Amino acid sequence: MNKYMKMAINEAKKGIRNGHGGPFGAVIVRNDEVIAKGHNQVVKNNDPTCHGEIMAIHKACKKLGTFDLSGCEIYTTGEPCPMCMAAILWANIEKIYYGCNILDTEEIGFRDKKFYEQFENREQLIHELDRKECLKLYGEYKRISDKVNY
Repeated sequence: MNKYMKMAINEAKKGIRNGHGGPFGAVIVRNDEVIAKGHNQVVKNNDPTCHGEIMAIHKACKKLGTFDLSGCEIYTTGEPCPMCMAAILWANIEKIYYGCNILDTEEIGFRDKKFYEQFENREQLIHELDRKECLKLYGEYKRISDKVNY
């Protein structure tokens, strides 16, 4: 068994045994060094965004003092849901290793597959509104000279 996946599994066990949420743990590694670990804390925090991958990303960014996790890889017990996948991409994590896939996750009662399907039909979910006013806001931001675009 891969040592980092074993750590992710142990992190997930810690979470489920403490009633924090589902069986999802994650470990972020850079240059063979563990940067951060996280587990699902949706139930503990009453927050649907507290997935294992997100918690690990928060800790890694805080530890490294940056929002750019280039050079890192993540090991996670379940294939990342769309929210976690987006967070991983925004963080520039370069490789993802996962244990169970979306169908495995569905088998234990989670609905990740539904969210992937909704993204394919996103036109039914999102609607453009007040674009002209929002473009003014974007213009203000564009004029800032010392900003970081990510």
